[in-house]
Amino acid sequence: MKAQYAQLADRGVVALGGPDTAEYLQNLVSNDVTRVTPERTLYACLLTPQGKFLFDFFMARDPARADGFLLDVEGARLGDLLKRLTMYRLRAKVEIEDASERCSVAVAFGEGAVTALGLAAEGSSCSFGGGVAYVDPRLAALGVRTMTPGDSSAALTEAGLQASGPEAYERFRLGHGVPDGSRDIVIEKSFPLECNFDELHAIDYDKGCYVGQELTARTHHRGTIRKRLMRVDVDGPLPEPGTPVMLGDQKAGEMRSGLDDRGLALIRLEHLQERSVVMTAAGAHLRPVVPDWLEIPEGAAKG
Repeated sequence: MKAQYAQLADRGVVALGGPDTAEYLQNLVSNDVTRVTPERTLYACLLTPQGKFLFDFFMARDPARADGFLLDVEGARLGDLLKRLTMYRLRAKVEIEDASERCSVAVAFGEGAVTALGLAAEGSSCSFGGGVAYVDPRLAALGVRTMTPGDSSAALTEAGLQASGPEAYERFRLGHGVPDGSRDIVIEKSFPLECNFDELHAIDYDKGCYVGQELTARTHHRGTIRKRLMRVDVDGPLPEPGTPVMLGDQKAGEMRSGLDDRGLALIRLEHLQERSVVMTAAGAHLRPVVPDWLEIPEGAAKG
């Protein structure tokens, strides 16, 4: 696939700033905020005190202010995130703003997208279009994301990228088996390690405490994960999110988002020991495909 770009209208931007911002975020989120610099962007999540999923987002430094951060967030849930961030602010000197009207999010993906924007490794960042561009810190193969004032189409076209649409990126994302917020992760029910947040570099096990840290660390050290989100290839009508995935008469998982003949599903690892395993969901046949970046028990099919 040649390098192309898409504007992601379903994403929003939260701007934070003030002298206490870095410490405030460090006490909340799953990744080490001290590692976020103008040259590095991180992926992180905000959990419940019980260690279950609430929000995920990308954290970049705001080029407009020395103490500022920009969060690339799920647009439909931006209001809920603002309320949660405000609740935790207490007396901290932090300003929290919905910056979506002045900032837009886009993604450049496909062969050559990373080098076209002068970047390299996962999470590497640079100034772009008055804002910031960064290699997706989850997986470099997903390309480069941008947060810029206004529409970044002209700057992306000038960089040699072809205009595309969000559906092309959606299919690209699903092909890599990477979840997309609450479309794939059940709010207040899903555990971050079941959603591959460890493999997607959202969790720092060496940083200090944050909300939900204790259970997340315990689960990691005990190795008790029995289910994982992963790609499924679909033969038949695409099942709706939440549809049970069956292996014979046993429930083997649950369908999440999808497009055309591919999707994501939460699959029990015990059912992945046979390479030719075929599951069913609402009349469709599903074949789990474990991406190369995901470590699972020996014997499961990888693709």
